[in-house]
Amino acid sequence: MYPSTLTQLAWTNPFNRPLFTLRKVREPPQSRAPPKRRLAAAAVADAEVSCGFGSTKYYALCGFGGILSCGITHTAVVPLDLVKCRLQVDPGKYKSIFNGFSVTVKEDGVRGLAKGWAPTFIGYSMQGLCKFGFYEVFKTLYSDILGEENTYLWRTSLYLAASASAEFFADIALAPMEACKVRIQTQPGYANTLRECAPKMYAEEGLWAFYKGVVPLWMRQIPYTMMKFACFERTVELLYKHAVPKPRSECSKPEQLLVTFVAGYIAGVFCAIVSHPADSVVSVLNKEKGSTAVGVLKKLGPMGVWKGLVARIIMIGTLTALQWFIYDSVKVYFRLPRPPPPEMPESLKKKLGPTE
Repeated sequence: MYPSTLTQLAWTNPFNRPLFTLRKVREPPQSRAPPKRRLAAAAVADAEVSCGFGSTKYYALCGFGGILSCGITHTAVVPLDLVKCRLQVDPGKYKSIFNGFSVTVKEDGVRGLAKGWAPTFIGYSMQGLCKFGFYEVFKTLYSDILGEENTYLWRTSLYLAASASAEFFADIALAPMEACKVRIQTQPGYANTLRECAPKMYAEEGLWAFYKGVVPLWMRQIPYTMMKFACFERTVELLYKHAVPKPRSECSKPEQLLVTFVAGYIAGVFCAIVSHPADSVVSVLNKEKGSTAVGVLKKLGPMGVWKGLVARIIMIGTLTALQWFIYDSVKVYFRLPRPPPPEMPESLKKKLGPTE
């Protein structure tokens, strides 16, 4: 039987077999090139780390560190956050931080200072997961796009872009619980628990009640997070360069964590100032039904948006320092690769010469 046309085509098509064959070729031995150095390369030897930088385990544990750092710290400062929110939405009744504490305890007792702890813990744990986990992902992604030399030259822009990208998703995770928290804290008698508040809000305003504050959240949190990460990264770099008397590699783990805490507090002060006006808008927006961001801005005025700034500086400064301390401690505990202060690549040094 003669082969059919279809069979002939099958045998003669160019994909039937490879157009070349592989043969083992003996090549002269070459020295192994050093691995490409990332901006966030490991600060310790490979034998001392539990996983590779950029691995799934690495990102998962970074996200877990974010859950602990944000969830624990935000819950710990709920009393101060409650007074701060009430200063923003009812300055006529709550005159100052101390007066706010006094009035709250007088009306609700000491337990009243813990109002909103459940949505705070859940919401900010989810936010921390996305904030820190996605920051590491985006920092690696953008660094690979830029290349080694541009990563070093544009490192501040890299920190800003990576943190902004991460916070965009983190705020979507945070928004529902933030709306419940503010409603519990700023509307006495509305609801005392998350289980009571969430169904009530949904029945009155639908799903929109939980996400109407997401745009003001982006306005508040994205500048805050950009400042938080970029200022922290550059402050750590400057502290090791000018303040710490020995290189980072020679510092003990407690000494490195102390530098982390100091850099975190410095970053926190700037974060509070940058994001406070939007924070005031979010507080009023989530308190009042049917309100809009533009309407709240007009109502508060140029001076009203700065109410409660001192309380927020104290809260955010301490909060940011503790967050970075906890996050870095998680990395130390799980022996994750930790980024050293960035150094100029050798290729860039040769191009620039002795200019830096």
